[in-house]
Amino acid sequence: QVQLVESGGGLVQAGGSLRLSCAASTRTFSNYAMGWFRQAPGKEREFVATISWSGSTYYAFSVKGRFTISRDNAKNTVYLQMNSLKPEDTAVYYCAASTVVGEHPFEYDYWGQGTQVTVSS
Repeated sequence: QVQLVESGGGLVQAGGSLRLSCAASTRTFSNYAMGWFRQAPGKEREFVATISWSGSTYYAFSVKGRFTISRDNAKNTVYLQMNSLKPEDTAVYYCAASTVVGEHPFEYDYWGQGTQVTVSS
């Protein structure tokens, strides 16, 4: 069982930055691919970014060039650096762990509780 706890969300003006963190409670963190997803009100959960156990990264087109996913296996933590934020980035952001590198929520086995990100115009 893997427990994930996100932090770092908040309210920011358009053009600003936030860094989300996700701490995992597992001794085998380095064996998991870690992903970030987001869900806005009335919308389906959507892929944001993922990072493999070896550090390969993949991004949704809508965030590529603005967001950066990274991981620190020594700290069992994955990060999402979000720059040049837009009002349409407003959502609850979730981190998730998987044994595969995927872009679909059903591919992920463990989920955090989410952290709210609100971008004002």
